Amino acid sequence: MSISEKSLAQSALIITGAIALSRILGLVRESIIAHEFGTSAEYDAFLVAFLIPHLLRMLLAEGALSAAFVPLFSEYLHKGRDLAYRFASNVLLVSLFAFPIVVLLGVWLGPKYIPFLADGFNPEKLRLTIALTNITMPFIMLIGMAAILMGIHNSQENYFAPAFASIFFNVGMIIGGWWIAPYVQPHIMGLAWGVLIGGAGQLLFQLPFLRGYFKFRPVLDLGDQGLQRLAGLMLPTVLGLVVVELNMLVDYKLGSRLGDGQISSMQYAIRIFQLPLGLFAVALATALFTHLSRCVAPDKRADFVSTLRNGLCLGALILFPAAIGMIALGLPVVSLLFEHGRFGPEDTLRTFSVLRLLGLALIGYGISLLLARAYYALQDTRTPVFVSTAAFVINMVLALILVGPLGIQGLTLATAVAGLSQMVLLALILQRKLQMPFISQITPVLGKILLFSIVMGSVVYLLDGTLVVAQIGVFIRVVAGMISGTLVYGLLAWRSGLLEEFFEPLSAKIGQIFGRALKPRTRILGENPLHE
Repeated sequence: MSISEKSLAQSALIITGAIALSRILGLVRESIIAHEFGTSAEYDAFLVAFLIPHLLRMLLAEGALSAAFVPLFSEYLHKGRDLAYRFASNVLLVSLFAFPIVVLLGVWLGPKYIPFLADGFNPEKLRLTIALTNITMPFIMLIGMAAILMGIHNSQENYFAPAFASIFFNVGMIIGGWWIAPYVQPHIMGLAWGVLIGGAGQLLFQLPFLRGYFKFRPVLDLGDQGLQRLAGLMLPTVLGLVVVELNMLVDYKLGSRLGDGQISSMQYAIRIFQLPLGLFAVALATALFTHLSRCVAPDKRADFVSTLRNGLCLGALILFPAAIGMIALGLPVVSLLFEHGRFGPEDTLRTFSVLRLLGLALIGYGISLLLARAYYALQDTRTPVFVSTAAFVINMVLALILVGPLGIQGLTLATAVAGLSQMVLLALILQRKLQMPFISQITPVLGKILLFSIVMGSVVYLLDGTLVVAQIGVFIRVVAGMISGTLVYGLLAWRSGLLEEFFEPLSAKIGQIFGRALKPRTRILGENPLHE
């Protein structure tokens, strides 16, 4: 493993550690929400109300803005810190004026677009949704400013502060659902106020960590070339993200016609799905983006492909078993996390029916996240738009076909197929763009990882079935499944050399502890001709 590859793995590990705390706290948040609101009509209303602020967050803040800001800020850093600081300061001041306008438009147009998004809601449910939208909309301004600070930190490899900041969103939601909700009517309003508390915490936490990484310059220049380039890079990314988020809009619109609790069940399953996606795919994509952005010069193309190849294999090493694990162990996990209070056994079964299909989607969307960062590093934001559009068409057509016979499961199956299609298209087009056959180099690795994951999943599924027959409690079932799955997959990955290939520093440490060196049984990618 080269210094670059070690640095990538270590960067991803730092981000993963911080995000792990956030995701675990996120599960606590969802458990509290399940206890207080279950799969109720009120929670359906909240999810639709927060859909537009979440969409704007992805379009204008953490998605397009971050993707365009990081490579430009990194470019300015190479020219001089003063130029980089001036550019970032200008972006901050322009955003400070732009985001409030977006918030006001969102509130003003709420009574128009909410009935369109949730045409299956009754009038009372629609009124509640609009009221919740008015409270949650300012979240976009808070998270937008926080996203710029995240870009400043990540561009300089200060990953801890922005990753750890996401914890405060979960803290805000817990405060809203647990402490504020009992004192407001209807109680679901507490969650809406929790959204704002969480957004403010995510912004304010990052400020003290800017020392040494950023010095504000009071400048407001709408004609600045860097600002214009930022807007130019953001536009196609926004269009691409619009297409991606339209998938959720379609699912929510169709789900609103299936009865109360359907959208809520989808959301609980998505929260579990987002745990491995956020822990590993998003964390690795963040680190990969920074490393790839440094290898875009023509004379560094070999380094670019090598970094990309190792990032994809490292992602698959974690995402594949996580996806199979969601299918094999999803039912007891849903029961353990959510089945209490207003969340009953029927809710568990319905949520698991969605979760097992999201296991397939995890592979597609997780790998797509990594591939998209390669395009962004090359400052190609148009190709992901094209691919996302194709994936959206696939999702929409399949959703309309499958929602009738399969209901909520049909919507999820359409999402999974769209995600896998997006992954394949991104990989094929990128290989042609790079003119280097990285797909054929990683295919044997991916096949081996998939095989090991299926073996692991089979063991976990059979063990869980045995424990069910023995009437063992759900907590023991989950713990036993996770331990057995980790041991089986870890042993297979170690014996094949996968662990040492991608976690060399860790394997060396283990070797010292046991008094022997761990030697790989096989080479994962073979000799790399690009480094010869």
